[in-house]
Amino acid sequence: MEFFDTHFHYEGDLSPQVIAKEAAAEGVQYLACIGGDYNSSLEAMKFAEAVENCYFTAGVHPHYAANEKWDAEKFKILLSHPKCKAVGEVGLDFYYENSAKELQLKIFQCFCKLSASLHKPVVVHCRDKDNCFDAYNLVYDILSEYVSDGIGSFVIHCYTGNLEWMMKFLDIGGYIGITGIVTFPKAENVRELLVRIPDNKLLIETDSPYLAPKPFRGKTNYPKYLKYVAHEVARLKGLSIEEIAEITTENALNFYSIGTV
Repeated sequence: MEFFDTHFHYEGDLSPQVIAKEAAAEGVQYLACIGGDYNSSLEAMKFAEAVENCYFTAGVHPHYAANEKWDAEKFKILLSHPKCKAVGEVGLDFYYENSAKELQLKIFQCFCKLSASLHKPVVVHCRDKDNCFDAYNLVYDILSEYVSDGIGSFVIHCYTGNLEWMMKFLDIGGYIGITGIVTFPKAENVRELLVRIPDNKLLIETDSPYLAPKPFRGKTNYPKYLKYVAHEVARLKGLSIEEIAEITTENALNFYSIGTV
């Protein structure tokens, strides 16, 4: 039984070798280290280089769009690395607005254009204020345009939106990422959404060091805790943990084009 943590962030509290060893001991054999700006994308690359069966992505999270001078060439170098399997984390966040909306939009569009030119999938962050959907609408419109222009696929990671938007993203070929939020007592909406995700479009992730699942909520999260997400997903889907491991790992390998030409 092998799991794939499709989305975690490395912040250096433990060595890559320790994180990977502890994850492997809990059945998490594959890891995707996610970049959130140029420096963290570099660190993600170094993590992936240090660990077998670990891959990375490079991008600019919308929170950091204001801090990042757009330079396509330096990201192209990272994205050409053999272990770099996707563009991201990129997208729009109108909940916090740590960066101006116009700047977030510009950076997201630039990365989608770059993704299409490289035929790499995109790891997407999408969040809006409660009961507002401007960010979802813009993300959908941009992805719809670039999917037809060459984006391999995309995942809306840590999805907590509504059913209507989830189905729209699925309809244009997207995957949906589920985190430890699915174990939170008040996250009934995420549990209701989960059962509507087609098995072949489901990815599981920790988003560590954030969003630790029960029983570790409020503590530092690690890839080794992915099994707690998987067990809750299995329960809600009415499947065995072995089936969830097989389904979600196969999906992740397909999404990241690992083991394929």
